Amino acid sequence: MCGVVGVVAKSPVNQLLYDGLLLLQHRGQDAAGIVTASGKSFYMHKSMGLVRDVFRTRNMRDLPGHVGIAHCRYPTAGSSANPAEAQPFYVNSPFGLTLAHNGNLTNSEQLRQEMFRQDLRHINTGSDSEVLLNVLAHELEMGSKSVKLDPAKIFQAVAKVHERVRGAYAVVALIAGHGLLAFRDPYGIRPLCLGRADFGHGEEHMVASESVALEGLGYEFVRDVAPGEAIFVDMDGNFYAQQCAKNATLNPCIFEYVYLARPDSQIDGVSVYAARLKLGEFLADKVRALGIVDQIDVVMPIPDSSRPAAMQLAMKLNLDYREGFIKNRYIGRTFIMPGQAVRKKSVRQKLNAIGVEFKGKNVLIVDDSIVRGTTSREIVSMAREAGAAKVFFASAAPPVRFANVYGIDMPTRHELIATGRTDAEIAKEIGADLLIYQDLEGLERAVREINPKLTDFETSCFSGHYVTGVTPEYLSDVETRRDQHRDSGDDEEGSQMGLNLAAA
Repeated sequence: MCGVVGVVAKSPVNQLLYDGLLLLQHRGQDAAGIVTASGKSFYMHKSMGLVRDVFRTRNMRDLPGHVGIAHCRYPTAGSSANPAEAQPFYVNSPFGLTLAHNGNLTNSEQLRQEMFRQDLRHINTGSDSEVLLNVLAHELEMGSKSVKLDPAKIFQAVAKVHERVRGAYAVVALIAGHGLLAFRDPYGIRPLCLGRADFGHGEEHMVASESVALEGLGYEFVRDVAPGEAIFVDMDGNFYAQQCAKNATLNPCIFEYVYLARPDSQIDGVSVYAARLKLGEFLADKVRALGIVDQIDVVMPIPDSSRPAAMQLAMKLNLDYREGFIKNRYIGRTFIMPGQAVRKKSVRQKLNAIGVEFKGKNVLIVDDSIVRGTTSREIVSMAREAGAAKVFFASAAPPVRFANVYGIDMPTRHELIATGRTDAEIAKEIGADLLIYQDLEGLERAVREINPKLTDFETSCFSGHYVTGVTPEYLSDVETRRDQHRDSGDDEEGSQMGLNLAAA
């Protein structure tokens, strides 16, 4: 899970890109980067940290041009805090090409070998985004050797990328002297949307991971980029779009609607906020079926992403709704923090219980999901310490039992609390009196009722079904590498070697 932005404007884009990253900061807090283009020259600044910490006034002054891309990074599959893997990435052949990407490639090791042995390209980091950049660069080079590069040749290169690459990817790229390229994988797993504006100097175009980034910058949300589609906007603002994949189908990651996306975003025709309200309705049905409504004194959300579901659940069951936890907004999202120890410590720093709302009450706490169980266990403990008589716990999402290999950091089954445990056993593990999970059918229905055209979803972390055909061997390899990474200590402390090299 990362955030990407790309824009072709009529005026300098450095501030636009910076503001776009701020609106997408929830998608990645590990690193940030911006590349702008002026003529045939690129200007780049990227580093570790939050957007506000990476960019200073002096950095912004060094990013001229009216075309650019930006990225905020969330490391996946156990990768550590390595400045060398901050995006965008750059390669000088052909033309000069820079790329930022949200998602995860499932055949990156195979592609890495092909790059070295066949395409004669060197990959300098462990990032699959750099692999993707070099695959695109190679296909652009092959398609433009004898003719001038034009939109048709660019779309042909993207079609070749779709043929070679497996996994989830939403991409923004700059081709020096030519313009902005954006494309989405043939399954549409990771989101990407298109916006348009006219501030009095001609039409401008922007692409971003979420519609909130477009609307927050004054751009009109036009539509989502279709699965397999590529969009190219040249340096003069001329717009081109083409479907570049055979048999493309829309399978959006359903976890976007549960947790990842901002509630004020719209993804593939679905209001994230409306979907979360529906999740609360269906979760209320499950609570009623258990016959425990009369035992619940108050419903409380874990801020912020579970608030719509908790409000709707309380309303449907005619129960009191209270804000029992206050969130420190200067602490990052615990789910996307690397390392169990870091996550556990940050829960108490992030949330504080209001004792008067708990004392002597039976509380139903609603969270968006339960992944490793670390956060849930601490929350239940805080509720009991605040005086709760009973603590019921409800998850707006089904049990997370399988690895996610499409850009969310859920790489190993044994790290997931639901793997191999019943609901009662999970409740005991987190210290709750009762645990209620959403059904996968209910989750899919909640999204589909907003947009009936959505027939399929990427649900692998709940169902174990991988739409791109991931093999058991690949999953085993991912788990092995994750275990090795954690055992080395990098998962807890980051890569000090990388930090030292960057400083040097």
